[in-house]
Amino acid sequence: MTEKALWIKNPMSMLAPENVDASGGLLIKNGKVASHIGTGMEPEGSFDVFDASSHVVLPGLINTHHHFYQTLTRAHPNAINKELFDWLTALYPLWTRLTPEALKLATDVALAELMMSGVTCASDHHYVYPDGLDDAMDIQAQVAGDLGMRMVLNRGSMNLSVKDGGLPPENIVQDADTILADCERVISKFHCSDEGAMLQVALAPCSPFSVTRELMSDTATLARRCGCALHTHLAETEDENQYCLDHFGCRPLDYLEETGWLGDRTWLAHGIYFNDEEIVRLGKAGVGVSHCPTSNMVLASGNCRTRELEAAGVKVGLGVDGSASSDSSNLMEGVRHALLINRLTYDATISHHDVFRWATRGSANCLGRSDIGDLELGKQADLAMFKLDELRFSGAHDPLAALVLCGATSADRVMVAGKWTVQDGNPVGLDLAKLRADHGQAAKAFAN
Repeated sequence: MTEKALWIKNPMSMLAPENVDASGGLLIKNGKVASHIGTGMEPEGSFDVFDASSHVVLPGLINTHHHFYQTLTRAHPNAINKELFDWLTALYPLWTRLTPEALKLATDVALAELMMSGVTCASDHHYVYPDGLDDAMDIQAQVAGDLGMRMVLNRGSMNLSVKDGGLPPENIVQDADTILADCERVISKFHCSDEGAMLQVALAPCSPFSVTRELMSDTATLARRCGCALHTHLAETEDENQYCLDHFGCRPLDYLEETGWLGDRTWLAHGIYFNDEEIVRLGKAGVGVSHCPTSNMVLASGNCRTRELEAAGVKVGLGVDGSASSDSSNLMEGVRHALLINRLTYDATISHHDVFRWATRGSANCLGRSDIGDLELGKQADLAMFKLDELRFSGAHDPLAALVLCGATSADRVMVAGKWTVQDGNPVGLDLAKLRADHGQAAKAFAN
């Protein structure tokens, strides 16, 4: 049965495709952008109308890096005021307590918070597998489906524990055979390469210092065979660079290339400490980088070289990173932080258009998707709509710039594949008060 069309009518402002008059809004039909409506124009045929005159309309934001389970250990006293390696060693013992029930609640919270900030597609990097959590990907797929969110399930992995020279405790790592077998299972069950896919799978060893060389190589081989993307943390800190030099005799990007990862289906989290020659290599290979400004600042990791990366042809997207290093799951907050840290790194010519590009089309490119990330005709109808009626926006003259400069945090409406998933600021069908209470109770198990 064909859906009735919906006219998103006369928005206050819209991040429309370049050189397109869509001041009269968009016509949404069958889950896609069917028409751009010009000034004073009206769509043909039968349609419902949503008056968007008090809304700023964006393509749905796309989050390219996260760790949902970490919502259970936000602002933890064991980990605050630490840099990455010390932060990890403080939290790993707590994450051994993760249960299926806790992961479901953590995923509910992270996806709800993301969606409320305007996100329509999220990629979560889950690599912690204590006993009893074999079905982590199944849990996340179910929650995403219930909320109507597009998601990339990152089947993460670690097989080097403390006793092997890694950082994590032994009871949250798995052996390589178990990891690879489950990767194949998850791909077979959940990965969809069709246009408009709601679920996709990426294979995602945690980092060079938490898996063996063999597992890195075997994962790349499996991903190529199954048509999946690859994701990992890389060049996040100087400590990581030194670790790779000490253990592998090369820098992280050389190690990546040696293990078969340097290709256009790979995107990397953070990507801070690449030198000039490495940036050129990344661009030639078509690799993507998820810029995580909030986490980079919280952990004092450093500044991602976004301008040089883009100039070299590297795909740059945005990620909130884990909710225990950014301590939130709000990508609109991340958009603002990206503007501020990049202006400090470079100059005031970094604009709100740059950071919106990273959060939409750039992020879609990182994930290898051409059907989302902008509002061109035929693209998926994924929208984020914001009001400017809070006191913080009073006196703002450029609505798009105001979202970033005045600090928007909450969308009023969100649409995924033509269906409303957030209305009046709340996820459709979700009891936020109950979720807050249940998640808060579950977090007590991680207190000390």
